[in-house]
Amino acid sequence: MKNVQKGFTLIELMIVVAIIAILAAIAIPQYQNYIIRTQVSEGMNLADGFKTAVAEYYTNKGIWPGDNKSAGLPNTAASTGGKYVSGVATTAGKITATYGNQANTKIANDTVALSAVDNGGSISWTCKGTGTNVPPAYLPTACR
Repeated sequence: MKNVQKGFTLIELMIVVAIIAILAAIAIPQYQNYIIRTQVSEGMNLADGFKTAVAEYYTNKGIWPGDNKSAGLPNTAASTGGKYVSGVATTAGKITATYGNQANTKIANDTVALSAVDNGGSISWTCKGTGTNVPPAYLPTACR
């Protein structure tokens, strides 16, 4: 009788393990970047909540609010922060989200700033320019 081989050889199993290791080596850093970008988006979302109050203050008074309190917003970092954002503040037409708390070390203590632009009756917001020091790889596409 002829002996029929059953199962995999050792070399076949080693090749499969090597392929999985290569795929993991590529996927894990990309996943880390994805996680950091989602943490940055929390700051953008919290800053979005400030836009209405800042724009309303400017529309009513003709000047930008000097701080959170004058814009009618919470004045403490605990009230304006989130899981990854230690606090959001507004000064002179700029809303700044500072990362801390449980944020990744690559963005800890970095900031994203939204600057208001008066377009003669409408207000637009930009995150390009001064005040943003989060590495560009982690910023939303509109801020790069």
